[in-house]
Amino acid sequence: MLLLVGLGNPGRRYADTRHNIGFLALDEIVRRQSLRAGRSRFHAETAEGPIGGDKVLALKPQTYMNRSGDSVAAAARFFKLGPERVIVFHDELDLEPGKLRVKTGGGNAGHNGLKSIDQHIGNGFIRVRLGIGHPGDKSQVTNYVLSPFAKAERQWVEPLCEAVGEEIPHLVAGDAEGFMSRVAQRTGTNR
Repeated sequence: MLLLVGLGNPGRRYADTRHNIGFLALDEIVRRQSLRAGRSRFHAETAEGPIGGDKVLALKPQTYMNRSGDSVAAAARFFKLGPERVIVFHDELDLEPGKLRVKTGGGNAGHNGLKSIDQHIGNGFIRVRLGIGHPGDKSQVTNYVLSPFAKAERQWVEPLCEAVGEEIPHLVAGDAEGFMSRVAQRTGTNR
């Protein structure tokens, strides 16, 4: 069993914001991999089913970003999963828009969702960093991440999330390099 976690904030107000790109990517995984929508549990919206040879639970915490760890820890405890069986999709200011990187562990760079998960399960989980770019001024970060994507940004947001949804079997199988390469090919971005 693998736990796939999309980070974001619940509610219409945040639905299309940059901070919610983790939710958007997870929605595409659920749709493109035909996962069955599950009941609301672990303070989250869930879906489950197989991807490749692994059973997965897709989790969208409904606890708001800064308490995402509550939801992730509840699901991980229930299924007796260590952090290495948890894959988290999140927005990344330090990557150009449309870029994607996968890494295991590391710091949280001030990301409240990652910080919360670190506190609850440790930092050995896999991170899928979805680049949203930086506003250029540190004082503008909060407004930037909580603002909706501009219409022009949809040209890279949708293809990125669709590529993640299609290529996720590679990451689930442990092929992070192949996953990153295939997403880059589909989106026309250089790794």
